[in-house]
Amino acid sequence: MQNLVDRVAAHIKARFLAESSGHDWYHINRVWQLTRQIATAEGANSEIAELGALVHDIADWKFHGGDDRVGPREAELLLCREGATESLIASVVEIVATISYKGAGVTTAMRTLEGQCVQDADRLDAIGAIGIARCFAYGGHAGRLMHNPDEPPVLHQTAAAYKASKGASLNHFYEKLFLLKDRMNTASGRTLAEPRHRFMEAFVAQFLAEWDVAA
Repeated sequence: MQNLVDRVAAHIKARFLAESSGHDWYHINRVWQLTRQIATAEGANSEIAELGALVHDIADWKFHGGDDRVGPREAELLLCREGATESLIASVVEIVATISYKGAGVTTAMRTLEGQCVQDADRLDAIGAIGIARCFAYGGHAGRLMHNPDEPPVLHQTAAAYKASKGASLNHFYEKLFLLKDRMNTASGRTLAEPRHRFMEAFVAQFLAEWDVAA
């Protein structure tokens, strides 16, 4: 019989395999593997961290009208069905409830080491080459422009302002992605973030250079 982590992974894979906004099974699997790597290096509880990674996007608020209560509720239901203990469920649900970035001026600190590992892994997959691809994939999914030079980035000071934002995809680099390197929780996360951050900086510089020629 499969263990709990493998059963949850199988469910999540089946549910998100065909998702096309950048929040698909492949994203979740990368976050799972990064979480496992970071949790091992940092001495975190592997089961809690891995389950948190697997269900962190089970019902993202972006796809549920901005309601950030849906994800924790869906995670709890799945873990209950799979026979997880109450204490394990509580630990994982706390991660799901706290993981999301909510604006440049909003603190989203994780209380537990396991949550810190998952949050770092999720943020690592939001930056670098994969992060760039995911940013534009989601932008297209949401009907956003790639770039609007007449629309400056906004460093949102509240979660409500961040959730209501409809800015162009390139602005997202300034509003979130460039900020993530300095918001890593763990030493492992900070080390892994550095080359990804530099890659994004080079990409945006090249993007703007080419855009200016096109203009």
